[in-house]
Amino acid sequence: MNENEKILGEARLEFIVQTLRTTNKPIPGRELGEMTNVSRQVIVSDITLLKARNEPIISTSQGYVYMHVQEIPGKMKKTIVCRHTPEQTEEELNILVDNGVTVKDVKIAHPVYGELSASIMVSNRNEVKEFIKKVNEEKAVFLLNLTEGGIHLHTLLADNETQLKNAEEALRKVDILVE
Repeated sequence: MNENEKILGEARLEFIVQTLRTTNKPIPGRELGEMTNVSRQVIVSDITLLKARNEPIISTSQGYVYMHVQEIPGKMKKTIVCRHTPEQTEEELNILVDNGVTVKDVKIAHPVYGELSASIMVSNRNEVKEFIKKVNEEKAVFLLNLTEGGIHLHTLLADNETQLKNAEEALRKVDILVE
């Protein structure tokens, strides 16, 4: 293929799925667009089509991820309930990642729409910084703003029970953990 030649239609969709399946890191839409010589907006439309075909692709603040059906081997999973102000979001996420925990998502109970969920997938301070930067640049609203009192849930992934307990204790000390 000529380096400036666009990958078209179904071939591009197959390329996106294969590319996402074979990597373990998020790939931004801009990067997928560069690989296929199309715009980021075309990639956004392609991802929507793939999701409609039940491809398990999620959007994170770092890019698109193919969610393999099996859980991550050796990882423990726990859901916690938190409450804090929007200004404390970075502190909350840093506490979690500093204790070796990956924050998989955030969920809220919305009075009209029911459960709303968004992928976060942050595992270190740099990813937290990028997530917060993107929220600010896009002037996005944290899901906790859509709830009474900022109540929200996080799904956490960790290598062991100690990491989860330490993270919970650290959140408890700053009065973010709801028990």
